[in-house]
Amino acid sequence: MVLIAPPDAGPYAFAEGLTDAVLFEQSLKQPERFAAVFDRHNDEIYRYAVRRLGPEMAEDVVAETFLTAFRKRGTYDRERPDARPWLYGIATHAVREHRRAEVRRNKALARSEAHGAVESFDERSASRVTAERLQPKLAAVLARLSAADRDLLLLIAWADLTYEEAAQALGVPIGTVRSRLHRIRTKVRRALGGTDPMAMNEESAV
Repeated sequence: MVLIAPPDAGPYAFAEGLTDAVLFEQSLKQPERFAAVFDRHNDEIYRYAVRRLGPEMAEDVVAETFLTAFRKRGTYDRERPDARPWLYGIATHAVREHRRAEVRRNKALARSEAHGAVESFDERSASRVTAERLQPKLAAVLARLSAADRDLLLLIAWADLTYEEAAQALGVPIGTVRSRLHRIRTKVRRALGGTDPMAMNEESAV
């Protein structure tokens, strides 16, 4: 019996109900199956890269991320069904290669006085970071953070990862994520005159 997908099912209908781990496994023998992983996560990784580097470099970061993921798919931990943290880890490493550009971008945003000139957070992360606080003063704070601190802060705020997922993305223990994020929040609060811009969803942090 031959099963025929409905006309509107799309080219990756076969991937429906399959985890990323299964798709990686299948792609080892059928490389074209990796395209379903790309289709599933491409837009999200692109939005993250745009916020960190701007649209000019975001496409390069996405290309680097998925090329690296394809090359390393054989090493992916099959016990983890969702590849988002792993992909964000690769993307964050790719962003680091453009660290100077990111700092220049944040410094430029810090000099901006127009309310609408600063990239805001989307609705999904609005409960974590108050959009109004991503204004010149906070952009200046981001520019002064170390690359490691900035990576962690933005994986939580923009990638919407849990503490456990951020730990997986960065390859560090979850206890390290908790302690570092507490220190980062304290530093940012002090720089903003006592106002904490973070509205962390503690339920997703456990």
